[in-house]
Amino acid sequence: MATETLSVATRPRSPASPARRARRRLGPGRPIPYGRLLGPALLVAIWAAASATGLLDPRKLSAPWTVAGTAADLISTGALQDNILASLERAVSGFLIGAVIGTALALLAGTSRIGEALIDGPMRIKLAIPTIGLIPLLILWLGINEGFKITIIAVAVAVYMYIQVFAGLTGIDQRYVELAQVQNYSRWEFLRHVVFPGALPGFFVGLRLAVTASWLILITVEQINALSGVGYMMSQAQLYAQTDIIVVGLVVYGIFGFASDALVRFTERRVLGWRRTLTS
Repeated sequence: MATETLSVATRPRSPASPARRARRRLGPGRPIPYGRLLGPALLVAIWAAASATGLLDPRKLSAPWTVAGTAADLISTGALQDNILASLERAVSGFLIGAVIGTALALLAGTSRIGEALIDGPMRIKLAIPTIGLIPLLILWLGINEGFKITIIAVAVAVYMYIQVFAGLTGIDQRYVELAQVQNYSRWEFLRHVVFPGALPGFFVGLRLAVTASWLILITVEQINALSGVGYMMSQAQLYAQTDIIVVGLVVYGIFGFASDALVRFTERRVLGWRRTLTS
C-alpha cells in the first residue's frame, strides 16, 4: 500500500493540454491611454529635475518654469499668437500645395507607363537632393519673400507624398487587377475600387512624413530674412542670448508636429478601420 502511494506521489505529471496552456502574447499588447504623452512628460520631468538641482546652467538652457513664464508674457503681449499665425499660414499653404501636386504626380506615374517614364526619374533625383540645398537657387528665382517660403515647403511635401503614394500604387496585388479585368471594370471603376483603396495606406504614410517635413523646412526658412513667424522670433532671441524664448519656439514647433501627426493618425484609423495591423 505504501509502495503504491509512493509511486503515485512520485509519478511525473503529464504535460498540460495545449488548450489549458496560457496563450503567449506575441504582439505589443493593449494600447496605453495617452501613451504617446508619457515620453514627452518624462523628458520634461528630467529637464525640471536637472534645472532644480543645478545640473543645467540656466544661461545654457532655461528651466521649465522660466520658459512657461516667458510664454505667458509673450501671450499677454500678443507676440506669440501673431508669430504662430504667420507660421501656420506658411506651413498649411505649402503643405496643401505640395500634397496635391505630389499625389497627382504619383497617380499619373503609378497608373501609366508613360507617366512613370516621365515623372519617376526626376522625382527620384529630387529625393536624393536635400530640399535645403535648393534654397540658394530658389532665392535667385523667387527672391526672399513669402512665395519662396511656401514653395520650398511645397517641394519637400510633394516629394514625400509622391514616393509613398507611388509605392502604394505599384504595390497593389496583381490578382486584384486581374479580378477587375474579369469583372469588366471600366477605367474609372478600376481606379475607384482597386487603385484608390490600394494606395490609401501609402497616402497616409506620405501624409505623416510630409507633415513632419513641412515643419522642419519651416524652421529653416523662417530664419532667412523673415519678419514674422516662430522661427523669426527664435532668431531674434538668439541675438540677445534669450534661451527661454528659443525654447518657447522649439516647444511650439514640437506641439505643432505632435498635434498634426496625431490628427493624421486619427484620420488614418477612421478611414482604414477595416485593416488589421499589429498595433490595431
